[in-house]
Amino acid sequence: MATSLVPLAELTNGQEADFFALLSAKEELTTKDGKPYFRVTFRDSGREVSFPIWGDTSWATVCRDQWTRGEFYKLRAQYRETNYGPQLEIRKIRLVTEADSAEGFDPAMCMPSSRFDPQEMFDDMVCLVKDYVDDEQLLAFVLAILEKHQETLLTLPAAKYNHHATSGGYLEHVLSVARTCAYLADKYAELYPDMQPPLRKDLVVAGGVLHDIGKIRELTATPTGAEYTASGTLIGHILQGRDMIRETAAKYPLDDETLLRLEHLIVAHQRLPEWGSPKPPMTPEALIVHHADDLDAKLQMMVATLADDTTEGPLTSSRNPLRQKIYRGGEADEGE
Repeated sequence: MATSLVPLAELTNGQEADFFALLSAKEELTTKDGKPYFRVTFRDSGREVSFPIWGDTSWATVCRDQWTRGEFYKLRAQYRETNYGPQLEIRKIRLVTEADSAEGFDPAMCMPSSRFDPQEMFDDMVCLVKDYVDDEQLLAFVLAILEKHQETLLTLPAAKYNHHATSGGYLEHVLSVARTCAYLADKYAELYPDMQPPLRKDLVVAGGVLHDIGKIRELTATPTGAEYTASGTLIGHILQGRDMIRETAAKYPLDDETLLRLEHLIVAHQRLPEWGSPKPPMTPEALIVHHADDLDAKLQMMVATLADDTTEGPLTSSRNPLRQKIYRGGEADEGE
C-alpha cells in the first residue's frame, strides 16, 4: 500500500507513513531476565520516540550492524501510542541519500529548534545593546563580539541538556536574559537614584548579552545536539568567557574599571562554586545578571516539564532537570 511522506511529529496514533528522522540514541541493554535488546531513539524537530528493538525480532541484527547514532534515515513505520509511551512499528528503513533532498529532506528538519527566528533574535539583541549602551567604547566592544560570532550564535544551543538545548536556543535564552536585565536595570536605577556608585544600566545589559559568551568555545552543535568540546569539558564556559572578554579588550580597549566590572559579571553569573562561578555577585550589576539568568533557565525547565511530563495527578514526577515535583493543579487535596 502506498504511503505519503508525513513528518514524524505530525503522525497520529495508528498512522503509517514515510518520514525522515535522526537516530539520536542507540543503547545495547539487557532485561532483568538477561535477554539482550537495543533501545533506539528516532526524532525530528518536533517529536522524539524511544522504543526497544528486541533481540528475537528481524530488526535486531540490522539495528546492531547497520544503524548508527547521528545518522539520518528514511523510515516507513506505524506510529502507536502505548502504555509504555510512543512506539514505532518499522516496516522499512534506509540511510538518507542525496536524492532525498528532492523530497524536502534537510538535516535541520530533524533538529529541535527555537520557536523564534534566529536572525530576528540576533537583530533584536543588537538593537537592545544600541538602546542601552551609551558608552561608545563599551558599545563597540559588545557589537564586535556579536558580529564576529554571528554565524555560530544563530544555531548554537544554550546547553547540552536541561534548558534551551535546541538550535537557536542560545539566542533565545540570552535575548530573554538581556531583556530582563534591561527591565530590572530601569526599575532599580529609578528606585535607587542615590545609589553610589550609580547603577550602570549599560553594564547590566552588556552583562546579560555576554554572560554565556564562553559557550561558543564550550559547546559545538552536532546533528544529535550540543556536545562539549575538549576545552569545554576541561575549562568550562565561564573562564573561557572571561578569556574572550580579555581578548576582545586587546582590540577594543575599555577603561580599567569597566573591564574589571564586566569580567566580574562573567565569572559571577552562576553565583556558586558548584555551579562553576569562582566568585559570587559582588556588584549590583552582577546580582541583576545572575538572577535574570537563573530565572530564565529555571522557568524554561519548569515550562518544559509541565508540557512533557506524563505522570497522572496534580503533580509531575521529580524526574526533570529541576529534580522536584511541579504542581499542575486540577485536583483538590483529599478531605477538602
